[in-house]
Amino acid sequence: MIIVPEKEIAALMTRSAAFEAVEKVFASMASGSAYNFPVIREAIGHADALYGFKSGFDRAALNLGLKSGGYWPGNAAKGITNHQSTIFLFDADTGKCRAIVGGNLLTALRTAAAAAVSVAHLARQDAKVLGIIGAGHQASYQLRAVAEQRGFEKIVAWNRSPEKLDGLRDVAAELGLPFESVTLDELGAQSDVIVTITSSFDPILRAAQVRPGTHIACMGTDTKGKQEVDNALVGAANVFTDERAQSISIGECQHAIADRTIQEADITELGAVINGDHPGRGSDVEITLFDGTGVGLQDLAVASSVVDLAVEKGVALEVEF
Repeated sequence: MIIVPEKEIAALMTRSAAFEAVEKVFASMASGSAYNFPVIREAIGHADALYGFKSGFDRAALNLGLKSGGYWPGNAAKGITNHQSTIFLFDADTGKCRAIVGGNLLTALRTAAAAAVSVAHLARQDAKVLGIIGAGHQASYQLRAVAEQRGFEKIVAWNRSPEKLDGLRDVAAELGLPFESVTLDELGAQSDVIVTITSSFDPILRAAQVRPGTHIACMGTDTKGKQEVDNALVGAANVFTDERAQSISIGECQHAIADRTIQEADITELGAVINGDHPGRGSDVEITLFDGTGVGLQDLAVASSVVDLAVEKGVALEVEF
């Protein structure tokens, strides 16, 4: 069995490799050659933690396995990241454990890659202003990945605590892009692409704040009850997702489905656009929305790539198991 420790991931997985892996997974899911198993995600009643499993099987790539982990809100005070994950890969032919891979950085990279894939396939080609809502651990990864997809000329951002936006300001400076802390109204009025990456249980962005032609990547809602945008905005948009089943159960669309603002048939899996089976954006004035719920197959894809690279570069640990 191969072990790839968390400390080795940064030197092995690039944003471009994560983008390619996630794009391929979305395409496989839409074609029916890959599928996710039901998600388990629970409050465990200890340390205010959320813990669960995401798993699946990709018949084309023969990626079989699961990601185990969750969110421990007290970890920051202990000097470690709140999000803790480990990915387990199994041999599809025998069921033996093939590899254990550190999943913290990979989760951040694959989540950012999913937003980037949505921007690559759904945002207007002339998009110039990128808006970010949220300033947590994941936000800087989102900014770096999404900024590569269009010729952005400015970054605008909003967070409930504006002083926490300094990290995004630093990333924008690294990218050579002007940065501005703005109100939500200002963000919506300026942005061509908006990424929401929060842990909110109440809508932050509303339909009246978003201008025609905007692409929105909702990346924070992955649990029952969470919500980043109001139902009217979901109803006004052409809606896409990574996986429809998760979108309507734990994703951003769960609320719009519940009050019948939209129907399940109104949601298109992004892989259909990647495969050329759906046209994607219908016009330059259409609002598009990607409900990025985070699927287990994304984790398996990036982890499998990392295992191959770790073996090639001689940094993998091999143990009898």
